[in-house]
Amino acid sequence: MADTLFSSSLRSVCAAPVAVPKRNREPVNRKTIRVLLVDDHALVRRAFRRVIEDDSAITVVGEAGDGAAAVKMARELQPAVVLMDCFLPGMNGLLAAGQITKLLPHTAVLMCSMHSDEIWVRRAIEAGARGYILKSTADLELAPAIKRVASGERVFAPSLANQDRAPSKTGYKLSAREVEILQFIVDGKSNIEIASHLGLSVSTVASHRANIMNGLKIHKTAKLVAYAIRNGLASIL
Repeated sequence: MADTLFSSSLRSVCAAPVAVPKRNREPVNRKTIRVLLVDDHALVRRAFRRVIEDDSAITVVGEAGDGAAAVKMARELQPAVVLMDCFLPGMNGLLAAGQITKLLPHTAVLMCSMHSDEIWVRRAIEAGARGYILKSTADLELAPAIKRVASGERVFAPSLANQDRAPSKTGYKLSAREVEILQFIVDGKSNIEIASHLGLSVSTVASHRANIMNGLKIHKTAKLVAYAIRNGLASIL
């Protein structure tokens, strides 16, 4: 009799409607593209952040103002995309791009520069960058470019597609480190100052300087500076 009463009670409980607490039904974007912004100008980073975060599929997870900080933050944050300028104080964007792509092969580096010289695009590709867009059109191209490089595509500004090549007369290709040192030379830095900035020995810097001059067949600093600026290898900051 007791078993019959227990079974009857159990059926009544199971049949009764159960109040289930309502869950938050707001959509959650679990595939947000995480982006690290790298530019030495805070105003530029702020402007880029506004453009990027207008798109709900993209989130800025960090900002850096120089190449060394970019490498460190990329290692810590492991973003899907690093949006970076070529010209940065200390370690330049090309050298930083090379280090990031080696450390984090699944992170896409997208260069965003004011320089449209094809030689910089080529240097960026050699450094491992997956795309190169211009700051002048970033307000329109930025978010789509980030999405495309994050999905594995290569992206380059349309205006760069038919850019004439400007190789050196000797065909010599500077390494990312040589490009970095060349920028310091253009800035008027001595071998001692360059060595201090980059954490290298003075003899190593002197060796790089000699390799640059011998490779380009330019043996006077003034002519080297003029050549570098004219061919987009460096800029006057």
